[in-house]
This record gives sequence, C-alpha cells and structure tokens, in this order.
Amino acid sequence: MAFSSTLVFTVKRREPELVVPKKPTPREIKKLSDIDDQEGFRFQVPLMFFFRDNPSMRGKDPVGVIREGLAKTLVYYYPFAGRIIEGGNRKLMVDCNGKGVLFVEADANIKIEQLGDNILPPCPFMEEFLHDVPGSGGIIGCPLLLIQVTRFICGGFALGIRLNHTMADGYGAMQFLNAITEFVKGASAPSIPPIWQREQYLNARSPPRITCTHNEFEQITHNKPSSDDIMDSDKLIRTAIFFSPKDIQALRNQVSSENFHRCQRFDLITACLWKCRTIALHPTDPDEMVRVSIIINARGKQGMPDIPTGYYGNAFIYPAAVSKAGVLCTSPLSYAVHLIQNAKAQMSDEYIKSVADLMVIKKRPKYTTNWNFIVSDLTRIGIDKVDFGWDNPVYGGCTFAAPVISFYNNFKNSNGEEGVVVPICLPPLAVEKFQYEL
Repeated sequence: MAFSSTLVFTVKRREPELVVPKKPTPREIKKLSDIDDQEGFRFQVPLMFFFRDNPSMRGKDPVGVIREGLAKTLVYYYPFAGRIIEGGNRKLMVDCNGKGVLFVEADANIKIEQLGDNILPPCPFMEEFLHDVPGSGGIIGCPLLLIQVTRFICGGFALGIRLNHTMADGYGAMQFLNAITEFVKGASAPSIPPIWQREQYLNARSPPRITCTHNEFEQITHNKPSSDDIMDSDKLIRTAIFFSPKDIQALRNQVSSENFHRCQRFDLITACLWKCRTIALHPTDPDEMVRVSIIINARGKQGMPDIPTGYYGNAFIYPAAVSKAGVLCTSPLSYAVHLIQNAKAQMSDEYIKSVADLMVIKKRPKYTTNWNFIVSDLTRIGIDKVDFGWDNPVYGGCTFAAPVISFYNNFKNSNGEEGVVVPICLPPLAVEKFQYEL
C-alpha cells in the first residue's frame, strides 16, 4: 500500500517473469568498452513514464502490448537479455545467454489524475511503480533491465524501467525504447539497427597514456571536512526544482553581456544549481576546491570519435569545472557560467581517449565525490516523447537523484509552462538554505 498525507492506494503486482527474445539469438561473450565499465557507471538508472488513457487504444492492454514489443526488440538488442560477468583488471563483459529481462505486471486502484504532481521527481511512489525485485539490483550476474507496467483504473498506465548503466547511456536507452514503440506499431525491424562494436569505439589505446588533466577523477586526501561526510545518503532529502521560461530569463539577465550571448539554458541552470548548492552545503574552508562535472555526449560532434548511428553504448565523458568555494559563492553568476563553458570546451577526441586510457591504467576508478556535483541533461534525447500508441507521456524522465548526481528533465507544469525539472539530494539542514539562495 502506498500513502502520502492526502493519497492512499494499493498496487497489486504479479510475480516477476523473465521476457526472452522472440527468436533464437547468438550465444557469445561481448566486451564492454573502457568507457562503459568504469566504476562510476556501475549502478542502476530508473526511468519513469506516466501515460493517460487514450480512447483510440481502448481494448488494448499496455502490459501485453509492451511485453510483446519488448520480446521482439530483444532479438536485435539481445545483449540486454544476457548477464554481466567480470574478467581480469575488472573488465566487464556480457554473457549473451538469452536468460531475459525482468518484467512485472501490476494494477493500481487509482486514476493517474489523482497522483497530481507526485508523478514528478522525486516521485514518492517510486517503489510502487518500479518495485525492486529482490536479488535483481546487482551489476554482475543480474538481469540488465527491470520493467514494470502498472495499469490505472482510468485506462492510463505507468511504465517503470531500471537499466544497468554499464550497458547504455541516455541516447542508447532511448534508441532501445524507440525500437519497442516501433514494434508495438507494427514494424518488422527497428528503423535504426543497433550497433555494438564496443571493442572498436571508446576503448583504451595500446599502450594506454593519460594525456589530459581529469579533475573529475582527482582524488584529494586532506584533513579538512569532506562533503562525503555531509552527503550521507541515508539522511538526505530528495527534492526537485522546476525552471520555467521566466526563471531561465531571470538567470540570463544576470549574465547578459556580449561575452555570454551564446549562453545555453543548460549553462545557466548548472551555474545556478552549482552556486546555490555550494552555498547551502557551506564548506568550512573558503579555499576548498569545489567542482561541477558536466556530462557531454560525443555523438555527432565535430572532432569527436566517429561513433556510428545505432551505437547504444556509453558515449560521454564529464569534464569538471573547478573553483575555490569562497570565490564561487561570492562571485556573480557569470563567473560560474564562464567556468562551465570552459569545462565543456575541454571535450575533444583526445580527451575521450585519455579517459579510456585512465580507466585501464588506474583500474577503472570512480569519479571523485568530494565536493563534486555531476549533472546530466536529458532534455534533448526525446525521453518525454516515448509513444507506445497512448501518445506522449504526461511525464517521462529520470526520477533519480544520487548524492552527487542530478538529471535535467523536460516537463509541462499545471500552468502549461514548458520547463526543466531537476531532482536533487541535500542534507536536511541545507534544504532551506538552498531554496533561499535559489
């Protein structure tokens, strides 16, 4: 049973089942790339979609429709039906054994309209709509996808997906989901054939060599208080911020000058969040070095590796902007914007190769968590336009926020304003200060 101060409902789930590819698929071992299997990607990413009833789809069961589309899609994306294994030097591989992905059918005795803003991150009913099946949450030896379809009594439904991040990034996940929607609508094959080729793209050189400065992986040891002590995941409050067009314009007005005429919405939001978050966390030493790591996709960019259309592996890096805490907190917003733009400018073919080489040389380390904030923009990958026949979702995006990671999602609020919603984690004592600074 799920409940909040004003809402009580029950979700009844059937026993989880394994959905396997519709046809026989190759049995083989496939290596992940050296970008894929870094420690920082060894976690599960949850995605949530909420769909209203569509009169044109009445008589069709979303559970059956999506299950059938999934089975057909797995014929082409058969590595997702396998299991991760680990080799020497912590190298991850996929055992393409066709065991299948976890699928859960569920029913909720509530209308989607009754959920209101609870569909937004941080969705308080996440566990109801994407139940953590016991024994399924690991990286090695576990199903690579968990999917739950929950029907509402109004005819709408929720789709929850949990993805092993070592297998795909946001673009790759969207390519997989779009293939399901195409099969649902009668296609005989995906319009974009999936490409693996992890051994060819984004792997370390031979011999590997670190040629760039990687502040995102710099592990600093000192006696000063660490943000890791403050960001205890068991004590954090998960909240979300909605940036309307008026909010973006207000931020833009603070940096308006000829030097920032090409300032992107992402730069403004990131600068704002980084500064407000740092003030709220209140580093005791103004000389403490704080950073924001910006996830940048390499696909289709000039001077980047020639990653083919259809490649669904992780194809991004996250260079960091770095500043002294005191300077960041007391400087105008334009200071943070400038640092963020400079960090984005580090993106190059050489930088990506250097990251892949670093992974091999340093045994696939995790990004630094101390006074770091990692941001990922999902607003341009079409995650809010996934259509299984019930039209676009009321909300589609990542409801997840880790202690140091936030994802930007599109959303239209109750006033009809299209903006960006960002889930974020903060310690209880920092929430009020963060909201004030914001």
